[in-house]
Amino acid sequence: MQQPIDLYYWPTPNGWKVSIALEEMALPYSTHLINIGKGDQFAEAFLKIAPNNRMPAIVDPHGPDGKPISVFESGAILLYLARKTDQFLGTTEQDRVAVEEWLMWQMGGLGPMAGQNHHFLKYAPEDITYAKARYRDETARLYGVLDRRLAENEYLAGDFYSIADMAAWGWSSLWQGQEQTLDDKPHMARWLKALWDRPALRRGRALHADLRADRSDTWVQNDLFGV
Repeated sequence: MQQPIDLYYWPTPNGWKVSIALEEMALPYSTHLINIGKGDQFAEAFLKIAPNNRMPAIVDPHGPDGKPISVFESGAILLYLARKTDQFLGTTEQDRVAVEEWLMWQMGGLGPMAGQNHHFLKYAPEDITYAKARYRDETARLYGVLDRRLAENEYLAGDFYSIADMAAWGWSSLWQGQEQTLDDKPHMARWLKALWDRPALRRGRALHADLRADRSDTWVQNDLFGV
């Protein structure tokens, strides 16, 4: 029996990227919880795997040339797993370029901006009006980019589901808590629902979902918890 991939994880949008990918790719994995609220990400043993003090990270005992490999940064993990399994990257070089473009868009834009939005709206010790408006507006702009892209394509990279969709879905699914609206984003709304209808995505999203303190994404929570 193949040894499972070790997944170092906490149920956040960044963690979901990898748990969803592992489920979609049907790869066996063993979950190791990294409680970011308690500082587990700063443990010396974890730093040897993820030197940037961030989860998720993985250790694959069956890496290149059959040797173990650790990978940190969610985008790098998605690319590694997609290459390993030859899945969710498309079939042509143009497909792969599109996947990489939209994966980088998520990593460099949507994730950081939505993350700062969450921080200043929900967790910052001071009420900073400028910061709230800055990140709320930038998140709205990025969702406009997403909606326009999805007006012309079924998925982010084209007519096929890819790791770019897996990367973008988690943050996008939290639009309510980011003080956003889907009323003017019908294509984003269609895409969110289409991905949520995928059983593997649901399984990845549900991994230790009970440990999340923030359950503001009610349209998902209704299905996961019946609340």
